Amino acid sequence: MKKIVTFLTILVVVIYAQMPMSKGLHMPKNFRAVPFDKAQILQKGPAKMFCVKCGMTLPMFYKTNHAAKVDGKMEQFCSMYCLIQELKSGKKVEDIQVVDNSTLKFIPVSKAWYVVGSSKPATMAKKVSKYAFGTKEAAEAFAKKFGGKVMKFKDALKLAEADFDSDTKAKKMRQAKMKKMGKMIFAKKCKAIDKKFNTPAEAKSYIIEHKSCTMLKGKALQAVGLYLTK
Repeated sequence: MKKIVTFLTILVVVIYAQMPMSKGLHMPKNFRAVPFDKAQILQKGPAKMFCVKCGMTLPMFYKTNHAAKVDGKMEQFCSMYCLIQELKSGKKVEDIQVVDNSTLKFIPVSKAWYVVGSSKPATMAKKVSKYAFGTKEAAEAFAKKFGGKVMKFKDALKLAEADFDSDTKAKKMRQAKMKKMGKMIFAKKCKAIDKKFNTPAEAKSYIIEHKSCTMLKGKALQAVGLYLTK
């Protein structure tokens, strides 16, 4: 039964990858997303629109975005989970920032108030969502409407670190399925690529720049990016 479900899921993604994006066709509304022109992108380079760790498109998960200076270079993450990955890398991580959901601008995490565990979707984490605000009043208003606990960054980070291993296990399972989808989509929609990639962000930016695949967007592009990452 699991094999049948997996095959049908892959089939849907492959079909979606071939569908033209017309005015009458829209992706389901994503609470975490903002229009591309509303997203503040702090990092630079050809892959700047993608999370440096998982490769997900930053504006699509903008309301949970974090950023930090890593070994002197600004990096941007789709989530606190991916930030923690970098914190565990052994690199020098400083000047940590987060998107203020009231203004959609980055603020230092020291000034942020987090709502942890609301009914709004988590990013990368298995269950527990984390949204930041520039004032305690704004965070409390959000928590009153959507649930969750209000706390400062260090406490939100501590909870996220406690969940990191289980979140990583769940992430690996999701990405394994996505890689299988990516392999099928790549064979059907892409030209051969004689290049190795260290991250999905690198792979996705290369595909876009070199037009290596036809009409890949969203999950289909992410799946191929994961498949191409060593």
